[in-house]
Amino acid sequence: MNAGETQRTPWIVGVSGASGTPYAAAVLRGLLEAGESVDLVVSRASRLTLLDETGIAFRDAHWRDDLREWLARGADGKPDTFGVDIAGVRHWNPGDLAAGPSSGSYPAKGMLIVPASTACVAGVALGLSKDLLQRAASVTLKEGRTLVVSVRETPLNGQTLRHLVTLDDAGATVLPASPAFYAGATHIQDLVDFVAGRVLDAAGVEHGLYRRWRGELGGGARTT
Repeated sequence: MNAGETQRTPWIVGVSGASGTPYAAAVLRGLLEAGESVDLVVSRASRLTLLDETGIAFRDAHWRDDLREWLARGADGKPDTFGVDIAGVRHWNPGDLAAGPSSGSYPAKGMLIVPASTACVAGVALGLSKDLLQRAASVTLKEGRTLVVSVRETPLNGQTLRHLVTLDDAGATVLPASPAFYAGATHIQDLVDFVAGRVLDAAGVEHGLYRRWRGELGGGARTT
């Protein structure tokens, strides 16, 4: 955003270091296509994952160019798959604990953490606020706003399960990145979009990312 521009109350999107950067890209595209504004926090660890999974280096000084390249890429790695307008995105450095989302007085609709690593889950559950992502999540909980945590790890040990229960007790929606097949997936992007769509469902954001269950068996079967 340019200085002086007005912005709708945003959704905060936090991207942690777990594998699954295509999930984050699909959620961001879905929010922007729905006309939502986004405050984006890309953690330090997630930048390593993004580089490994896509070859894209996310740099604070060039975040607009890097974000456009990332969101244009399909889940299969093919560049220029999507056309995305990122005018509704505001980027915050993950080390900036004086950033807007670090305060409860900063207006936000809620926060979506996609994907959420077990380290991120632990930090939010314990209230560590070691970086802006964790701090914004803690603020979201204390203000009673929507917090969706899309954990991406397997298997889950007892410690992480207890942290997830803590988040559930605190009012967060724990949404594992678990694709379903009843929607008739024929491409990796379909599986990614299903998870992204469920995240947006939990946030109450309208989208058309996947085919919904209609109560009829065979709806997801492939036809030849």
